[in-house]
Amino acid sequence: MPDTVDGRFDMIAAVLSLVLIRLERESEGAALAARLTERFVTDMDGQLRELGIGDIVVGKHIGRMMAMLGGRLTAYRDGLAGEGAALDAALLRNLYRGDAPAGPDAVAHVRDRMRDLSERLAAMSLARLRMGELP
Repeated sequence: MPDTVDGRFDMIAAVLSLVLIRLERESEGAALAARLTERFVTDMDGQLRELGIGDIVVGKHIGRMMAMLGGRLTAYRDGLAGEGAALDAALLRNLYRGDAPAGPDAVAHVRDRMRDLSERLAAMSLARLRMGELP
């Protein structure tokens, strides 16, 4: 991914989406998912302010980011539940922003790594996730 604000957001949103998908599998995960999402918003707010975005428009940017996160969450949830083509399409649209990646195997590599991370998250206890551990 490019080392840009958008590239960083896209990767953070991808990993965050996988964690939130894992948390929604358990009723006890809802509160943790809400706190994690609040942390994400707080962090994104701080990042935008560090970039020099003023108070007046920070809220609009955060609103757009949350909408983008919601879209990615739905796309990755559906993509992980389906066949590779659905997840590939979600990755091209959300991670690569519609631009074909440089290498022909890039999407497959990211898809496989996302599936692997999703499976490892599924195997983790809620207690370990609550402590902030990630596989």
